[in-house]
Amino acid sequence: MAHEHYENFTVVSKLVPRRLRQDFCNIYAFCRTADDLGDEVGDKSLALKYLADFRSQTLACYQGRTDTAVFTALKSTIDQFQIPIKPFIDLIDAFEQDQRITRYPDFPSVLDYCTRSANPVGHLVLYLSGYRDAERQALADKTCTALQLANFWQDIRRDMLERDRIYLPADSMARFSVSPQDIALGRCTPGFREMLHFEVDRCATLFEQGNALLPMIKSPLRQQISLFGSGGKAVLAAIRRQNYDTLSRRPVVSRGAKFRLFIRALSAMGAATFRS
Repeated sequence: MAHEHYENFTVVSKLVPRRLRQDFCNIYAFCRTADDLGDEVGDKSLALKYLADFRSQTLACYQGRTDTAVFTALKSTIDQFQIPIKPFIDLIDAFEQDQRITRYPDFPSVLDYCTRSANPVGHLVLYLSGYRDAERQALADKTCTALQLANFWQDIRRDMLERDRIYLPADSMARFSVSPQDIALGRCTPGFREMLHFEVDRCATLFEQGNALLPMIKSPLRQQISLFGSGGKAVLAAIRRQNYDTLSRRPVVSRGAKFRLFIRALSAMGAATFRS
């Protein structure tokens, strides 16, 4: 599952220590399954029913009962790293929210959504890395929120056409005179470009703030976490190369760019190993 689903970047790469790769996969399987229950069912009422059942399975897992491969594998990771239930429940909350809320009035309401849809993943990675403190979690939140926003700005039109969701803050759309009809019809107006320029810039600021986490993480996981951030920044760079037109063509990170980022991270890991 971790290798077959589309992602901007491979979730579990060779930068992850071999001893942790299965645990990363176990966590990813939970996240991917919950996400698919919210996005791939096609019926909001049914999706909510499936997510409620998934929530019950999560609670049962913490009570020592597992009936599926996903939760049997996940329980071993939970027990080994003493992971609390909150990040898993928060993720389910976010996918349930997607079934009920499809528009956001302002940037704080989008950030609030990210506290459940993205930030728990960073906390889970930190638990696997042996870190449990609030300082590292707060910095990880910056990067995770930025990654979520970069994905939103990459998929603005697809989210609306396929799922009737607009994550762009309504006040930003009003400020730059962008309408839902512009998005649906793929009209990249000057106002749309200005608006997305504004959103990309504040997303980039979050990435820069999140960089403060990296010196606080031991190698080699530092390089994997750095790669996540580099991937998100590469998405923003792709948006900029298209002059902020994500409506007529979805910006993507090329295989060559991904390879160069991976080699850079791998080289940094080797240098850190040499210095130690």
